[in-house]
Amino acid sequence: MRNIIKTLIVMLTSVSFLTSANAGTLGVSGTAKATYNIISGTHLGKGLGITNELNFTAAGELDNGYTWSYSMELDPGATNAAGTTDTAETQDAQNDDTKLTLTTPFGTAGVFISEGGLDLEDGASQSVYGRPTDNGDPSATVDNYTIDAYNNVQYHTPADLLPFGITAKIAYAPDLDAYGSGNNSGVVQAEGAVAYAGRSATEYQVKASPIDGLTIGASYMDFDMQGSTKKDQTAESGAYMATYALGNFTAGYSKAYRANLVADSANTGVDHYEQSNYSLAVAINDDLSVSYETEKSKAHQNLDSAADVEQKSTSVQAAYNMGGMTIALISSGHDNVGYTEGANRDQTLLAITMAF
Repeated sequence: MRNIIKTLIVMLTSVSFLTSANAGTLGVSGTAKATYNIISGTHLGKGLGITNELNFTAAGELDNGYTWSYSMELDPGATNAAGTTDTAETQDAQNDDTKLTLTTPFGTAGVFISEGGLDLEDGASQSVYGRPTDNGDPSATVDNYTIDAYNNVQYHTPADLLPFGITAKIAYAPDLDAYGSGNNSGVVQAEGAVAYAGRSATEYQVKASPIDGLTIGASYMDFDMQGSTKKDQTAESGAYMATYALGNFTAGYSKAYRANLVADSANTGVDHYEQSNYSLAVAINDDLSVSYETEKSKAHQNLDSAADVEQKSTSVQAAYNMGGMTIALISSGHDNVGYTEGANRDQTLLAITMAF
């Protein structure tokens, strides 16, 4: 694995010496979103807010026809390099996600800073606004591990290389650095840090389109060099998914598993999570779309004496697009929030998004 990654880095470096780039293009895009969020049940509350994100992009072509692209997102809600989020009084735009890629006839290679997730746990979601557990909801769902939590390098096969639309991607995080996009060396995350799961990580993704309208895929991520103490179970996660489009209807299904890092047999926490998502979307016309999605996530305990709890989230959504503005209305229900029996909450969200 390390030899493969070294080869990719050498390829990127050598191309910069052997070829020259023509003047590239620069662009700026982004979104501004206003939301009104109402949560009822075991907790009552109403939230009113505005979020925004800017994406600076650049692209160009080398003399040999290879193309490159660069992207940097600025997000006021991003966590800074010290591991904390700015307060309302000191909040400024953080360098959230950054990537630099080089595309050749042999595939695409690149460096991704907190970017480039390959996990397909949510790859089949057809919700017209966002999956039920990703809309400022109270569910506290535990998702799969994903490589975009770390600084990583990737290789993607060419889109037309394999039959049936098969594409493959591989990502490698040489050290679990969560930051470091603003300097040359990055930041080393020490063993024993919060959310430590390993010394390095690798993620794989394969997708295919064997027939018209059908897309299938699978992903897997594991960790290497997980410390000097004995582990009864190492951390890993994986998922498979399928979507099918027929006319104005699109359906999706995915299944995901996440195994936690377990230090010893006396561990009383969660052994692994099992999640399933299924959804359906209908395009009423060119402007209006509606969707329904259900997410189930079950926490399997290490001890037989501890109860396994399934958390369930459902969401009905409608989105209306008027050029650069989208209005979305979401109604969601969350059962056993935080994997706690009887902790149920309802959510209503109104969102207005401006794209520029």
